[in-house]
Amino acid sequence: MVLRIGADIGGTFTDVVAVAEDGQVIATAKVRTTPRNPEAAVLDGVDRVLAVSTVRETDALIHATTLMTNAIVERRGARVGLLVTRGYRDTLEIARQHRFDMYDLSITRPGPLVGRGDRREITERILVDGSIEVALDLNCVRDAIEDLCAAGVEAVAIVYLHAYRNPLHELQTAEAVAAAAPNLPVALSHFVSGQFREYERMVTTTANAYVQPIAARYLGAIEDGLDSRLPRATLQIMTSNGGIVGVEAAQQLPVRLIESGPAAGAIAAANDCAALDLEGVLSFDMGGTTAKACLITRRGGQRPWPMVHGEVEVAREYRFIRGSGLPLQVPSVELIEIGAGGGSIARVDRLGRMRVGPDSAGAVPGPACYPSPEGVPRESSDPTVTDADVVLGYIDPDGFLGGRLRLDRDAAFRALVDAFGGDPIASAQRVRDTVDEEMALAFRRHCAERGHDPTSLPLYAFGGAGPVHACGVARRLGISRIWVPAAAGVGSAIGLVGAPPRVDLVRTLVCPVHDATPWDEIDRELEAMRARASKELSSLVPRERMTWTVAADLRFTGQAHQLTTAVPRAALDRGSPARVRSAALRATFEGEYGRVYGRVPPRVGIEAMQWRLTATGPTPPIPRFSIAGGSEKECRRDAWFDGERRPARSIDRSSLAIGITVEGPALIQEEATTTVVHPDWGATALSSGHLELVLRR
Repeated sequence: MVLRIGADIGGTFTDVVAVAEDGQVIATAKVRTTPRNPEAAVLDGVDRVLAVSTVRETDALIHATTLMTNAIVERRGARVGLLVTRGYRDTLEIARQHRFDMYDLSITRPGPLVGRGDRREITERILVDGSIEVALDLNCVRDAIEDLCAAGVEAVAIVYLHAYRNPLHELQTAEAVAAAAPNLPVALSHFVSGQFREYERMVTTTANAYVQPIAARYLGAIEDGLDSRLPRATLQIMTSNGGIVGVEAAQQLPVRLIESGPAAGAIAAANDCAALDLEGVLSFDMGGTTAKACLITRRGGQRPWPMVHGEVEVAREYRFIRGSGLPLQVPSVELIEIGAGGGSIARVDRLGRMRVGPDSAGAVPGPACYPSPEGVPRESSDPTVTDADVVLGYIDPDGFLGGRLRLDRDAAFRALVDAFGGDPIASAQRVRDTVDEEMALAFRRHCAERGHDPTSLPLYAFGGAGPVHACGVARRLGISRIWVPAAAGVGSAIGLVGAPPRVDLVRTLVCPVHDATPWDEIDRELEAMRARASKELSSLVPRERMTWTVAADLRFTGQAHQLTTAVPRAALDRGSPARVRSAALRATFEGEYGRVYGRVPPRVGIEAMQWRLTATGPTPPIPRFSIAGGSEKECRRDAWFDGERRPARSIDRSSLAIGITVEGPALIQEEATTTVVHPDWGATALSSGHLELVLRR
């Protein structure tokens, strides 16, 4: 038997899970994240799961991390030098010239990752059709590199106008950089993005260069630690699209790792949605630092899967306002993320309103109830969501992480009193109500933007704090059914070991869709994309085992935005005439446009803007658990529900008998989380390992 190990680093805890080849979960571990040395927590978790497993043969460590996101948000990346076409030095400031809030006179925009003093203009010019108007001046390039190296840059981004159409000048510049500074990381815009829209491509490329040195050091350290423990295991990385790539591909394009951790949780929810034969779920992943909401549905009779969008925003100045962050042309699972986790700090603003997050106590120092890393109680700390949950009786201070981390209940009380005064129970309830409402608001927004009614789907709750808050969030959304998976506290790590190899590539090729569409040129672009995808996944899966899907970004002539549409088989048939292929694509687009917008404008031409290719390897078996059940191990513990102190059953989840319903109030405990069953709810343990919570009235 061979193991696959998944490891997900969060802001507060690092989760690790080991599964066998058939998907059987062998062991799980949850350890405190080590922010200054994040790989230490990963390797500690690996040691823990190996210690309780009799299997020593490991095939792969699949890893997800928030390190790249944090580096951009906290501005802890490398110093980057940027080479641009002459006249385009200020593109990062000019940006979109779009005010995401037209009524805010003091609007705040995210600052660029590259200061103006580290940007250099290069004499060259390629036109929109790929033709060369001004040849590249290599002397100009050499002078710029010499100047930037003297200034101390740690990486270089090269972003030339229309390089997505003709990359010649970027390639020539990269050769010149390699000759002058062989060890300097270089990011080329046509390789990182390959799409039009100059500002977005420039932001994406600079972001990639910004985190390249961090990714190289970090992933190298993980590989070294893995070699000393499991020399035959390979390191594989989750990307933001929910797929797995090899470590070399991840080091080349670390910008793809921006949403890798949240994507892993969405994949876990999608896999369980398929296993339970559900039409869809609202994935609710609440960890120690953030909460993530993701809509997962079946589309066209296919397996349930989260939607993957072609762009993601990071470092938003305003949490819920699109356009207030840095736009990255990176295929990413569509989800909404808010700073509302167990470690999120609570405070009262100057208007007397309770606020929770987005700042977090993190792993160090952690919530007030956490002892210091040295095990010493802390005298004063800011109150957090976890402190409120401890005070309300939902989390057992002596049973947290199976008793390995004993919480200080008195410190949680002190933190609430110091911050808010008065009754700490009332303050704790206000904190909990605030965070539950913020998460419900995020779900409403996420569903409304996609045309879904949140009451039509069950809530799928996981993460260390997700099951603790699931009933409160569901009540605010009008949801009457909740699913809590086995080992919910390490749900994202479980998603890692159930994710397939996958690469999404995009190329801009603007052309009309009519009888004379240049399908020969399109076919050449798609074949080049297949070759690149095959190379990027070659360490994980052979080309003959890959499946391919093709989509196009299409619009009616004169429109400013496009609609991504699956390209039908008939349009990809190289043996068919161009008019037949174009007619098939047009019919598919008009059908999709009518479904989304309700009507199709008559007698209007269609333009193709971009072509998208997805390469996917075989999906591993869905992780599953052996559930024995048995005589219930329980006691009674007081907890507060809606301002009333009530005795609640405290039950060990592993002892729950299959098919027996536990009526609330109840606290179903496991090592990495607690499922809080509110009054009027009932929880049933299923043979699949899931808990099904149903509202009784």
